[in-house]
Amino acid sequence: MINTLVRFLIFLSLIIPSLAKTNILLITVDDMSCDSVSSFGSKIKDITPNIDKLATQGLRFKKAHVQVGNCYPSRNVMMSGRYPHTSRVEGFYQIKNIKYPVLCDLMKGGGYYTAIRGKVNHSTPYQPYDWNEDLTVLQGGKKAHMKDASSYYDSTRRGINAARKAQKPFFINVNISDPHKPFWKPGDAHPTSKIYNAEDVPVPGFLHDDPTIRKELALYYSSVRRADDCVGAIMKALTESDQLNSTVVFFLSDHGMPLPFAKTQLYHHSTNTPLIVSWPGSTQSGSINNSHMVSAIDLLPTFLDIAKIKEPKGLQGRTFYPLLKGKEQEDRDVIFKEYNENAGGIRNPMRGVQTHQYLYLFNPWSNGKRTMATATNGTATWKRMLALSSNNEVIRKRVNVMRYRTVEELYDVNNDPDCLNNLAKSKDHQNTIKSLRKTLNEWMKKTNDHALVSFKPNNTKLMEDYVQSKQMESDSRRKKKKKIIPKAKKSN
Repeated sequence: MINTLVRFLIFLSLIIPSLAKTNILLITVDDMSCDSVSSFGSKIKDITPNIDKLATQGLRFKKAHVQVGNCYPSRNVMMSGRYPHTSRVEGFYQIKNIKYPVLCDLMKGGGYYTAIRGKVNHSTPYQPYDWNEDLTVLQGGKKAHMKDASSYYDSTRRGINAARKAQKPFFINVNISDPHKPFWKPGDAHPTSKIYNAEDVPVPGFLHDDPTIRKELALYYSSVRRADDCVGAIMKALTESDQLNSTVVFFLSDHGMPLPFAKTQLYHHSTNTPLIVSWPGSTQSGSINNSHMVSAIDLLPTFLDIAKIKEPKGLQGRTFYPLLKGKEQEDRDVIFKEYNENAGGIRNPMRGVQTHQYLYLFNPWSNGKRTMATATNGTATWKRMLALSSNNEVIRKRVNVMRYRTVEELYDVNNDPDCLNNLAKSKDHQNTIKSLRKTLNEWMKKTNDHALVSFKPNNTKLMEDYVQSKQMESDSRRKKKKKIIPKAKKSN
């Protein structure tokens, strides 16, 4: 009898861990380029010690991308597993009466406790959404300051404890505000653990080396360091909770730095993201995957695979769970990107396809007169480039690229990751561009992309009609959204 009981207890000890759900912690940073991280090639040594520590514990994906170069649409791709033209989250406006589940719904349905900190109004098609808890909100109703590193420790600990109290595994999404503007500044109430000076920082190849630009970059890199401080605080809370070994941690950025040619674009540095996955007992410590292309569209299917939750119909990404286990996976040689609208409702639609070597972009909005509307036009860097362009031909050409673009762009990202040399008209690359056009066209058809009607790079009228129709839709939507504030009635 005793031997039978012992054998039964041993049997339970073997199967219970396999039946237990794995906790998932998703950490994102806001507006940070991949190569701003030391372990992803930053020229500033040890700028991100906490992120680098996470990298040594897990798996780095060197060819990971997000789909979109601006926040709201990019984050919704992660949470919906659908491209913006499918989810309809193409800009900074709410989409109600959706007919598809998002991450929060699926994880809760699978028995998870779901909580979120930061970027709450950018992470679902509409708000408020039915998370178990918004960790941004403190007791008393006030919100934690988005630039306060210590508050991320408190939020993470609170979420883990709430899940434990509910006796559920957790899916916690902690979204760090930095290095999104406003950047850290001297005298800031929310310090960074290291301050960088203008002379100490690298200037990205897609920008001009100038003292004014360096000054803004120094603030950016100081904010990158503060973002890393936040990662350290989050991981400290996880470690102290004794949940580290039963939690898979995902880390990435929603898109590139908030400066010209990065944010709100689809260039290589706009979408390349420092994806790290650390899963004790599964991912190999310090490993690097440089042979498979994964993207944000694949995150939700991967989360569901880890959680052993059945995928709903309509997901457009594909799990990369096998890669986390060190296995190979076929058809990981291409990713697709899109951009539709900025926060102000201005439409500059773009579509892109990137392979291991080439990036092809289609810009139907580019007609030689229309200009690109982007938040980076308000930066000190852009204003300085404008000022210098009148007397510097090289900068003037860069300014014109930023403003007007061309209908088609082609870059060899292996030799030109800064996307400076457009090969679209190169005789030696016509077969390449034809092949990529075909690949993009097939994807647009498969995903029922409304931009397909404009995908005739030599048909100016078709492209112009499409862009104008979409801009009219945006204008109409924004007009309806404007609230009419009634005049206050006079009291008798």
